[in-house]
Amino acid sequence: MKPDDFDAWMRQGQAEVEAALQAWVPADAPAGLGEAMRYGVLDGGKRLRPLLVLAASQATGGLPAAALRAAVAVELIHAYSLIHDDMPCMDNDVLRRGKPTVHVQFGQAQAMLAGDAMHTLAFEILTAPPERGAGCDGLAPPERGADFEIPAPLQARLCGLLARASGHAGMAGGQAIDLASVGLPLSEAALRDMHRRKTGALLLASVQMGAACGRCEPAAWRALADYGAAIGIAFQVVDDILDVTQESHTLGKTAGKDQDANKPTYVSVLGLQAARRHAAELRDQAHAALSRSGLADAAALALLADRVVERDN
Repeated sequence: MKPDDFDAWMRQGQAEVEAALQAWVPADAPAGLGEAMRYGVLDGGKRLRPLLVLAASQATGGLPAAALRAAVAVELIHAYSLIHDDMPCMDNDVLRRGKPTVHVQFGQAQAMLAGDAMHTLAFEILTAPPERGAGCDGLAPPERGADFEIPAPLQARLCGLLARASGHAGMAGGQAIDLASVGLPLSEAALRDMHRRKTGALLLASVQMGAACGRCEPAAWRALADYGAAIGIAFQVVDDILDVTQESHTLGKTAGKDQDANKPTYVSVLGLQAARRHAAELRDQAHAALSRSGLADAAALALLADRVVERDN
């Protein structure tokens, strides 16, 4: 896949996910809740996790309609986690994706409820088509996702992957470790374990959910898991690098906040140059995993790994 073709593929995937989010995140949830939900997830972000779902589904010959629903579900989980992480009781941030955070815009109580509602909506989308007239503006996303119902065994598998990645063993557990580690010296192994859960688990699950929508032999599944684990850590390493090398207007969030809060990062533990080398090593590991997978159409996954490491925001 040529770079121009990949850029076109990314734009198409992002547009499909955006259309589905526009259709399935209800504008008419009570008492302004829908407005807060939509503010927190629409019109922003790189949509990396949905793109990983779509790329892994494509590589394994997956059902496009199932992959679209999985992509939307994982983005809703990611967006809810950002809303909650930004609140004063956690990271206390005021800027996200270049605009005020949800609790700044709507208040803490509404932000908490918006995150809760997005969390549950993710699993609703995986288990049944949204009903016409039930808070959705028609069913406007592409025909391939509109009235499609995911087969029950696949529903269960997708829900299990997403729940494990976002719960105590994954994202929520990693955030708990993060909050408990402020001001404490962490070894590289402990830092990796924290981010394997906090950041890496949902990125890995994105790859696995996409692969689950298709046909994947055990060897290919293991290789894709290795790929997902590598880019999950690489994403966080690069995040830590950007936090100390970029300005807030470039990042769309407050730069230097981890350092100011005395949080352990890959830069504080390894040093800046070593962190950069480690990100490149992880990208190489991701490419090697794809080579082992035996999948013939994994070009988009390979290029996504490159973008994770080469990004500047």
